[in-house]
Amino acid sequence: MAKHAVLSSGAKMWRCLPCVKSELRLDLTLACGQSFRWRETAEGHWTGVMGGRVWTLTQTDDSLWYHVYKNQDNCGEGCDRKRKAGVAFQVENKPEKRSRVAVKKEEEEPMPVTLAQDTEEEEETLRDYFQLNVKLVDLYREWGAADPHFNHIADIFTGVRMLRQDPTECLFSFICTSNNHISRIQGMVERLCQALGAPLCQLDQTSYYNFPSLSALADNSVEACLRDLGFGYRARFLQQSAKQILDTHGLQWLEGLRSAPYLQARDALRTLPGVGTKVADCVCLMSLDKAAAVPVDTHVWQIAKRDYNYTSATAQKSITDKLHRDIGDFFRKLWGPYAGWAQSVLFCADLKKFQKLKEMSPSKQPQKEERVKEEMVVACEKTKIKTEENKPVKDIKTKAARHKKAKSSV
Repeated sequence: MAKHAVLSSGAKMWRCLPCVKSELRLDLTLACGQSFRWRETAEGHWTGVMGGRVWTLTQTDDSLWYHVYKNQDNCGEGCDRKRKAGVAFQVENKPEKRSRVAVKKEEEEPMPVTLAQDTEEEEETLRDYFQLNVKLVDLYREWGAADPHFNHIADIFTGVRMLRQDPTECLFSFICTSNNHISRIQGMVERLCQALGAPLCQLDQTSYYNFPSLSALADNSVEACLRDLGFGYRARFLQQSAKQILDTHGLQWLEGLRSAPYLQARDALRTLPGVGTKVADCVCLMSLDKAAAVPVDTHVWQIAKRDYNYTSATAQKSITDKLHRDIGDFFRKLWGPYAGWAQSVLFCADLKKFQKLKEMSPSKQPQKEERVKEEMVVACEKTKIKTEENKPVKDIKTKAARHKKAKSSV
């Protein structure tokens, strides 16, 4: 049986392209909640599905290494029939049929895989997926110059890069994110692919499947199938959104939104069942080339309040469309046209799974944190001065006097 590739077993089975870790860190980029299909299958080795193929990626200090597996040869109409049969079985969920289907599946195991030779095409796919044409080091430098807090985080969380995912996969994966967390979303997306996607290959007893097509997702049997698989109310959103896209817009509509202006693309996505502003912004940022899109959820809202002293005009208990827009505008003004990329770095740095990276030697950490706090105070004061420039001088002086009085009382 074929196994997951490991670079140490022999580099001749791999290809590589130049890429330093300051431009891309696989461990952060692939596990920070952008895509839900990558798994660490060996230390520093990530295996997932991209462009209808199964890949294993790893990296050294100056190179990104990749191994692409050959898909099983017997995919096509036969696989499609087997997939539909699998859906029917899952909907019926009859125990007496389970063993018979399991035996049939075992008899149809994918053929062993070999390295694909389409090197040029694969390298282009990889460059496109990771958007390697964007110089991340330059962006980090710009963001750090404008934002002391980002500058502090950037020292630890280098190489967090936005993926350019397939729009269909990105949209339907993020419909699953409502009231959910990353590990559970990963399980749901995997079950979605197993139930409705074409099989690609098998490695170490792990079967890999392509992401379902719009036609497969729009089938009338899909909602019942996905409810059986634990998708709850999301099952209806997935099936209805796929059906609405096919009935109203056509197969190429999602891809076409890449050329539409950001707000137009976001509003178009919001017409779909189960797609709110946050999900629409995620899809815009992670698959539709809208680098200025800033997805705002409670997590990002907390970052804005805690690390940037962001306050809304009125006390908000939940994220409204206005609050979403205002927080997005706040970060776009701070970070510029690639604000969505910068926000993803802070989002990644705040995830529990990555907190160990923040551990530093006790002698250095307090000193650096104190310096960052001082810089943030200066930056905040500059912002306040700008916002008060149009106010009467008397009002500004009064505020300064109150501030001086409060400081002396402390």
